[in-house]
Amino acid sequence: MNTPAVNVTWEDLVSTALVGTDRRSTSPGEVLDQAAVQAVRARAGRRTREGRPPAPAAEETRPLAARAAGDRLARMLGGEQARLLPEWLEAAAVIGVRVPAHLIPGLLDLGARDRSIRSHLGALTGARGRWLAELNPSWSYLLAEAADMPSGDLWEFGTSGDRRGYLAALRAAAPAQARELLEQGWDKETPEDRAAFVLLLSEDLGMDDEPFLEAALDDRRREVRQAAADLLTRLPESRLALRMAERAARFLVKDGGGLRADPPKACDSTMERDGVRPRPPAGTAQRGWWLQQVVARTPLAFWAGHLGLPPERAVQLKVGDWAREVAMGWTRAAILQHDARWARALFEVEPLTDLLAVLPPEEQSARAAELVVRHPVDGQMIMMLGGVARPWGPRLAKAVLKKIVETSGTQPWNAGELIRLAGERLDPAMHGHVQEIAELAVTLRFRYDMSKELS
Repeated sequence: MNTPAVNVTWEDLVSTALVGTDRRSTSPGEVLDQAAVQAVRARAGRRTREGRPPAPAAEETRPLAARAAGDRLARMLGGEQARLLPEWLEAAAVIGVRVPAHLIPGLLDLGARDRSIRSHLGALTGARGRWLAELNPSWSYLLAEAADMPSGDLWEFGTSGDRRGYLAALRAAAPAQARELLEQGWDKETPEDRAAFVLLLSEDLGMDDEPFLEAALDDRRREVRQAAADLLTRLPESRLALRMAERAARFLVKDGGGLRADPPKACDSTMERDGVRPRPPAGTAQRGWWLQQVVARTPLAFWAGHLGLPPERAVQLKVGDWAREVAMGWTRAAILQHDARWARALFEVEPLTDLLAVLPPEEQSARAAELVVRHPVDGQMIMMLGGVARPWGPRLAKAVLKKIVETSGTQPWNAGELIRLAGERLDPAMHGHVQEIAELAVTLRFRYDMSKELS
């Protein structure tokens, strides 16, 4: 094998591959050799400066995962039952272990592509993961995730992720102290950190937080203002909630047996400060977009007095041209305010996955079972089932298994997706009771063994 040139860049190799090796006076074998070297360099981090090797990684604080669990993780990273990787990471984080060192680069590569798995990687990859993240820009996202670190001077000198983890823990233990700590250095925080820190106040949110959040509505960063407005929406006595209720009273009124909507004609500076975004998404009417946002940030308790009706009847009222915008506003409000009663009423009208998430897990499963029994399998049903927390209850499990049998011959594509979802959401102890559905039995057995290794 020829020794690859050390000064060839990845961009050079890509260019050569595109135009052809015959035009660059090289051979395909040499290009592949050089690409292999570049790939190893990228995974190893950055080139050290001469005479200044990086300091070694800190001591690990978490115990190593059991060998069987680590072997299973390696198989999943290799493609076996890859959809179950988030469940493995979640279970490993709960029991407080770390992953084997040789699997860290693969996990960090995956996290660079898939943001949904990042939240557990800071702790699971341990000190070695952080050490690598400081060396490789592609993995630097890890530094924004919380890790298991001694408190000490973490708030003053920790990474962004460490500080968020510290504030979250303090908020859970002493809410007022956490808010006061945040207020002390608020002007010195980065915009990204300010937005993240505001969201952490959702834990044990109360009217004591209202003055701070009201002031945050004047922040220069839109994400900070939006986060503050979302939290103030959950406080029906907040100044923002009262302002929104006053607007909603003008824009939506009862008219005979229905509702009459008169959306705002302009989005003024006070509305924008309260979280109403002036520019609508493509294809959305501007006035309807403003109406939807006002309804979404109005306390749901306001409507009972304003309309004289409970949620179950309010959602049935005819609205006319703006019905969709009002329904979407109420849906967003139920989600923001975690209002289970409104979520139930709205779900009866339109079974949206996001509404299910507001309900307790047992109720999610029961309501989903009713829909599975009553409706044919389609994309909407599969999307709805994807939002039901695991493990699915007995009624939902029975209904889905019946649908799988019914649709396997006529709709194999839908049956296949149902099988994959059931494999992720059913109680893995059921693996011995679904042998007639081979793929499902294999997935459940895989999860069953996985849970044993991580228990």
